[in-house]
Amino acid sequence: MGRRSEGGVGDDANLGTRATRTGRQAGREGQATGDLPLPPPSALASGVIDGMLVGVLVWAILTVTLLPALGTSAAGLFPTLLVCLGAGGTVGPGLQAALRGGRARRLPAAAGPSRRRVVILGGGFGGVSAARRFEQLLPWTPWLDVTLVSRRNYLLFTPMLAEVAAGSVEAGNVGVPLRAACPRTRFRRAEVLGVDPDRRVVHLRSGDALETLPYDHLVLALGAVPNLRDLPGVAANALTLATLEDARLLRDHVVGRLEQADQEPDPAERRRWLTFVVAGGGFAGTEAVASLFDLVHSVLRYFPHIRAGEPRFVLVHSRDRILPELGDRLADYASGKLVARGVELRLGVTVAAADPDTVLLSDGERLPARTLVWAAGTRPSPVPGTAVGSGLQRGAAVDRAVPVDPTLRVRGSDHIWAVGDGARIPDLARRGAACPPTAQHAIRQGRTVADNVVASMTGAAPEPFRFRRLGFLVPLGRQSAAVELRGLRFSGLPAWLLWRGIYLWKLPGPQNRLRVLLDWAIELVFPREIALTAGERRPAPQAAK
Repeated sequence: MGRRSEGGVGDDANLGTRATRTGRQAGREGQATGDLPLPPPSALASGVIDGMLVGVLVWAILTVTLLPALGTSAAGLFPTLLVCLGAGGTVGPGLQAALRGGRARRLPAAAGPSRRRVVILGGGFGGVSAARRFEQLLPWTPWLDVTLVSRRNYLLFTPMLAEVAAGSVEAGNVGVPLRAACPRTRFRRAEVLGVDPDRRVVHLRSGDALETLPYDHLVLALGAVPNLRDLPGVAANALTLATLEDARLLRDHVVGRLEQADQEPDPAERRRWLTFVVAGGGFAGTEAVASLFDLVHSVLRYFPHIRAGEPRFVLVHSRDRILPELGDRLADYASGKLVARGVELRLGVTVAAADPDTVLLSDGERLPARTLVWAAGTRPSPVPGTAVGSGLQRGAAVDRAVPVDPTLRVRGSDHIWAVGDGARIPDLARRGAACPPTAQHAIRQGRTVADNVVASMTGAAPEPFRFRRLGFLVPLGRQSAAVELRGLRFSGLPAWLLWRGIYLWKLPGPQNRLRVLLDWAIELVFPREIALTAGERRPAPQAAK
């Protein structure tokens, strides 16, 4: 299929070049300095919230670092938290006004192409980042009509899912409504049934209603889903950690297991109830086992019949060491920390099968356990009914990464683009190897694809995506972490403080940052909740023999 004309190459090309260049400048100088910023509700409200955020941060750091020397409990310092909140909220607006620099100069809108419709499929990091960049370009591209389609109506800050599962953070505090994250973007909460690239329409289902959404350019940002690899019994018995619902379910599942074990007189059965197996020793699996360890040991005071040494935690990983993305020193530090706390490592093996009572490993070992958490890899979300180009096929869902060129355009198509975990993007910083499926890549891919779509519409040349990863951060529980940033390595308490500070800064919206920081501060003072709210997952019924 030939390329459709996207406007003239004279004034329109100049407009596209100016819009994307000015958008990039605004990204450096204006709102885009944060990864996924939200428009503040008002200057005063934003100043109060930011001031309170700083006050709680100062209180939390002083409490963690100076508490042993003060010789008092965290609960005794709780009144000082209220003082810090009040002081921060009082001086916050003045400080924000003093620090706020000049805004990026806005150019007058120029005449451009006729109305152009852009549809983004997916409300994750890549899709929301693209929508936010389109909004930043609107002053220079008023002819853009952008629609974001997602099955859920919130952006999930996935790096904090393990914190939700551990009960450290309330679930609602790590999800940002998409209508608030992208206030100038049309939003459709719907399921994507298929894409017709010849007619340039997307088929959707919203509830029981079917609809067709036309587009001029389509951005695929559907992300990834857990890859259970069709292993016997795994889909029926394993829990995943990919959504807020997963995190709530996992927390209630673990607390429910403790409730059962506290009443179980049979030692063998107690062993099954209290054994927690995590498959996958990458970042997700390591965070999961560390968070579950902290959750269980923080609430054992409520279960008098369970001794501290009874809960068993097993981390299964296919390689010879966990966290292969980190350097040897930090990976060894992480392994040592987990082992010292009682986490058992099963290296060089994989989970082969599971049933409600047992996890079978590839070396034949059977682990008596009623909890299996799957964090052993993902696969691209299927692109239903998509075709056109060498990377997509007609008539069936595509569940492999979509190949794109360096400008993020799907190979073989002139109007379909792809970003995030569902795309195979050449990493020019690593001589063409595929970009890793990380949030830091997806966010910047979203910005680049928005610039390139506008450039394509106006006849300007799209630019290739280039980004060198910033580093890795992984919490190890009990105020310890391993961090690698641009070749610098940190571990222990300083790394843990750095991890929390960076993720707090990256969390979208000042309200969410303040709520999460308050959750962390309260955790220092009060025990975690054990109320069962979401219910446990019931294993699939077994066929009668």
